[in-house]
Amino acid sequence: MSSLDGKVALVTGGSRGIGKAIVQALAESGARVAFTYRSSAAAAEALRDELTARGFTVLAFQSDAASLKDAAAVVDDVVARLGRLDILVNNAGITKDTLLLRMSEEDWDSVIGTNLKGVFNFTKAAIRPMMSQRSGKIINISSIVGITGNPGQANYAASKAGIIGFTKSVAKELGSRNIQVNVVAPGYVDTDMTGVLTPEQKKALTDMIPLKRTARPEDVASVVRFLASGDSDYITGQTVRVDGGMSM
Repeated sequence: MSSLDGKVALVTGGSRGIGKAIVQALAESGARVAFTYRSSAAAAEALRDELTARGFTVLAFQSDAASLKDAAAVVDDVVARLGRLDILVNNAGITKDTLLLRMSEEDWDSVIGTNLKGVFNFTKAAIRPMMSQRSGKIINISSIVGITGNPGQANYAASKAGIIGFTKSVAKELGSRNIQVNVVAPGYVDTDMTGVLTPEQKKALTDMIPLKRTARPEDVASVVRFLASGDSDYITGQTVRVDGGMSM
């Protein structure tokens, strides 16, 4: 796989779970990496310090993905400190699951604001330096739920489906500037969310997956690393499902 030496990457929601694995994968591939976090300062500092001690250049920024002002400030700071921006991974996301009948307006607005508007905010801020460079990679983390839907997740599924439509539109807008924009849609991943399942619930879940296991965060990060590399230069507007075959 192509090295990311000399590249600068920004990962939103990078302190835990999938985001953490992406930060590690990009840094280990040679990129200088900045990442954002909203509330988990201790986890963010621990990740930054661990990777810095290994000789990687890693910066952490506290930021609310739902704020366009915050997004613009982070991108400006990254470009000022690292000189450019080559890769943006929009990973920040939240869930507030409940049936639609019980879903509050706040539950809807906060999930859409972070998951979907957050992608708009950081993409809008990032494309200026990328357009000036006439190169860039934008990878948006959606979910298989954005393709299949899921009871109790109308807000989350809508936000993740919106990311796919957004990505296709922006890929068409930016293709002539040599900027590729793609989606990664994970299935069930071994994170805090699946960690609370009982053994019976986990078995029922894995029985639905042809590969008979949930994904590791590293499984998702490997696909992101490929899409961030020069090996994917002729791929844009695509959605890569990382779900063990569950949705085929």
